[in-house]
Amino acid sequence: MLNVHELSLSFGGTYLFQNISFRIGAGDRVGLIGKNGAGKSTLLKVISKDISEDSGQIATEKDLKIGFLRQDIDFEIGRTVREEAYTAFEELLALEKDIEEINNQLATRTDYESQSYHDLMVSVSETSERFEMLGGYQYPGETEKILLGLGFQAADFDQPTDTFSGGWRMRIELAKLLLQHNDLLLLDEPTNHLDIESIIWLENFLKNYKGALMMVSHDKMFLNQVTNRTIEITAQRIYDFNKSYTDYLLLRQEIITQQLSAQKNQEKEIAQTERLIERFRAKASKASMAQSLIKKLDKIDRIEIDSEETETMKITFPVSVQPGKVVIETNALSKSYGDKNVLHEVSIQIVRGQKISFVGQNGQGKSTLAKIMVEEVDYQGECKLGHNVQIGYFAQNQAEYLDGEKTVLDTMIDAANETNRSRVRDILGSFLFRGEDVDKKVKVLSGGERNRLALSKLLLQPFNVLVMDEPTNHLDIQSKNVLKAALQNFEGTLILVSHDRDFLDGLSEKVYEFRNQKLKEYLGDINYYLEQRSLNSLREAEKKDPKEKAPKSSSGLNHEIQKKKRSIQNKISNTESKINALEKQLAEWDLALAVNYDETVSDSTFFDKYHSKKEELQVSMKRWENLQEELEQYS
Repeated sequence: MLNVHELSLSFGGTYLFQNISFRIGAGDRVGLIGKNGAGKSTLLKVISKDISEDSGQIATEKDLKIGFLRQDIDFEIGRTVREEAYTAFEELLALEKDIEEINNQLATRTDYESQSYHDLMVSVSETSERFEMLGGYQYPGETEKILLGLGFQAADFDQPTDTFSGGWRMRIELAKLLLQHNDLLLLDEPTNHLDIESIIWLENFLKNYKGALMMVSHDKMFLNQVTNRTIEITAQRIYDFNKSYTDYLLLRQEIITQQLSAQKNQEKEIAQTERLIERFRAKASKASMAQSLIKKLDKIDRIEIDSEETETMKITFPVSVQPGKVVIETNALSKSYGDKNVLHEVSIQIVRGQKISFVGQNGQGKSTLAKIMVEEVDYQGECKLGHNVQIGYFAQNQAEYLDGEKTVLDTMIDAANETNRSRVRDILGSFLFRGEDVDKKVKVLSGGERNRLALSKLLLQPFNVLVMDEPTNHLDIQSKNVLKAALQNFEGTLILVSHDRDFLDGLSEKVYEFRNQKLKEYLGDINYYLEQRSLNSLREAEKKDPKEKAPKSSSGLNHEIQKKKRSIQNKISNTESKINALEKQLAEWDLALAVNYDETVSDSTFFDKYHSKKEELQVSMKRWENLQEELEQYS
């Protein structure tokens, strides 16, 4: 399918990767991993021909279709969500336009016996046949299913794309890629802007995807669920194994352990040989033997240990002062953006030392409540901070507030005060900004490096309550592990907004789900929440006895929910089949009208049947939308 041979690329004289080779075949689902700045996104850009390599070759099969989810996207102003998604069907849209134009000509002409009229009828027949063969009557329904799976509501379909945030626009781009049925999908951090439900939906979609896949992701659970092969870029080379992420780490460690053992034995053998050479070299009678041993030593292929990127951040979050027992309390808190109500009469109480997760679909108010707590947005109702509460806040787009023209060091010095300015270099060092790195301008930093700089700024202020909104975006897996460990050791109060299931695992003792302007409390960790919401989690095979985590009465409730969901899903399937049959029947009648109008309308009941089918199709489409909305209530 795709063959990469001796590929090299450098920036500023420094190689990102050098002479790397690998091939991607049908069925491969490759997780591309490595630390921030290792060259993962760059490699995807080289494969997609966005940028050129320094040397090497990339060979592909003829007519290979490659789809690439980039981090920077650009939409045409004026299109709706539905219209933008439809651009995935370039050929179908062209055929649809051709059919419409031909039908318009046929409707206005009267030279039924002419050759040109006959040619038009043949053309509309052939074009309609190809349109149907390519799924022309199914693409609207397929588009809506993908958009709903990625978290859009039916009401969003006809809204302009420029009214949506960058995260939602990224979802539209992802929907287009999933609709194109490419042979090879290149995905660069596809889960960054998705909520947990959409991530799980995407997991299931990609598991059944017929093409090959290569993706950059720092989401361990997502990698384990989707991939069957791992390629790691490290120290300018790659390591490639047919294993999912976790299995790859175990295998890689086993290989390094074996290499260390073999190297130790080899070093013993070499040392013994060198002693013999020294002993024999002094005796004339043994000189030839010494020369033989020297030649043998020269021929030894020295065992090298695979390099590992072991350098990680060193983070601790000290508590400033002891706050009162209740640190944050809201009472009948509401928030609206124009006509859109986000939160309605929310009342919660957060006490000292709690670790809490905010989860739920995008746009449900998680970030809004975090901003209310740090007094960044206005609201109705009450939000009171307790005695001695000092809040540290990491915003979802924190890195975007950094001045690109400043250096790393200047960014920190400007944020420091007299008491901690002398610690700036030490703090930067703990976040892996050392030596000449501190003189780099912010605008040249990778997304992960900017996030690390934003985290380092956080340590310049005292706090005992830490509010973090998506802190793991763009962080590599090692950095996420270090951050997680630091938050586990944090003795203050933690409020965490995140969609990263592995990061949340074991990090909070209470989960608040945001849905329909309200908050629902789950007294357990993220896995308990996932079980209660009947979602798939990576640990499904390792689940504890449900009796240990949830009340016994919940098992019967879950069974009823699953039963209800299956019933709705069956109704949706039946309705989709009916819609497909109606669309096919109407398409056949449209073709009959175009090809042989007089004979078709000779049946006096034809138009009655035609309009009846049209109305039946509209009713079925409305029923499908209602069933989808009903299903969402059980998601």
